[in-house]
Amino acid sequence: MLWTVELAGGPQRVNHAAVPVGDRIYSFGGYCTGENYQTIRNMDVHVLDTVTYRWKVVEIHQERRTVPFQRYGHTAVAFGNLVYVWGGRNDNTACNILYCFDTNTHLWSVPDVKGLVPEARDGHSACIVNDHMYIFSGYLEYMESYTQEVHTLNLRTMTWLYVRTTGPSPIFRDFHTATGIDGVMFVWGGREVPSGWYDSPDHEEYGSNMYALDTTTNRWSIVPSSGSIPIGRRSHSAFVYKNYIYVFGGFNSKEGRHFNDLHRFDPVTHYWERVKPLGVGPCPRRRQSCCVVGSRMFLFGGTSPKENYEDMTPAEDDAYSEESTDRRLKDHNDLHVLDFEPSLKTLCLIRVESLKLDTSWLPRELQALLEVMTLPNKITPRPLNHTG
Repeated sequence: MLWTVELAGGPQRVNHAAVPVGDRIYSFGGYCTGENYQTIRNMDVHVLDTVTYRWKVVEIHQERRTVPFQRYGHTAVAFGNLVYVWGGRNDNTACNILYCFDTNTHLWSVPDVKGLVPEARDGHSACIVNDHMYIFSGYLEYMESYTQEVHTLNLRTMTWLYVRTTGPSPIFRDFHTATGIDGVMFVWGGREVPSGWYDSPDHEEYGSNMYALDTTTNRWSIVPSSGSIPIGRRSHSAFVYKNYIYVFGGFNSKEGRHFNDLHRFDPVTHYWERVKPLGVGPCPRRRQSCCVVGSRMFLFGGTSPKENYEDMTPAEDDAYSEESTDRRLKDHNDLHVLDFEPSLKTLCLIRVESLKLDTSWLPRELQALLEVMTLPNKITPRPLNHTG
């Protein structure tokens, strides 16, 4: 397991939603400080070619009614060549309209849906279990409160259903992760608010329990776990490789810490293990995206503390203010690649680059591969001096 690629210049995005489709990764929306999130405008779409490591902006030329507005805190899931985007908000309002993006045609649509549509929210989770998209928890805009509800959308019939569950459901929360494996939805992390009503950072909690919803019986359970259980956190990333759940990064406001550690959970033995890949990985961060394509995980975006945040005056910084915390952060436009099974070719190219060897003697194919592994993207032209 080796961090192999680090490239700057990609989309500078925080709280975006991204999914892999084939050998490409599609990233939807998100925010970057300094941009306008009050005026309604079309959601931006970026696509990464995982062969060449090149980002491109997808040009959208459609009527406004079929295109989601730019937002953050939403979710995206892939089902075949289609991506379904749901939830999220801008600075004015949240949304509960389902949007569909066709990765073959690059066209948006608003599918006709039936059933009970969930209330608008952000900070929820979404994952695919069999032919269904499961939505869990999040912050309800109109209620100004959190929820423990589970909703599912049958992607064959496009029918929403409220799921009545039994068992010990997870505490009210947002910015957690949910992962579907073998008919079970695993929920971990997030900002927990036991009362369901958020009034102060003093009342938020960060538990480390792994919850499992059996989608056959609709029963929740707390998974009895062992091993190196990670510290509770929110705005982390979770992804699956070879039926293991991996958790990366995140933030715990009680400890005032951002993380860049990587943990692996075995859903069969319920054992947690901290894994330490070789190479130089990303700096501590939250609100990034992690997507697996083949034997590689692609991590991009997110936000981290500024190097000089400790020098801010008390007037500029209030430890109990979420907004003040954000002012101490900077957004990222970098791409990091974690290779679970690096080839001899990849290892040799990394060695050639680290030793700054003459590459003129290499075959043109290898020269080209080394070039794309080291050449920055140009999606974000401005310097990284913004907060997020």
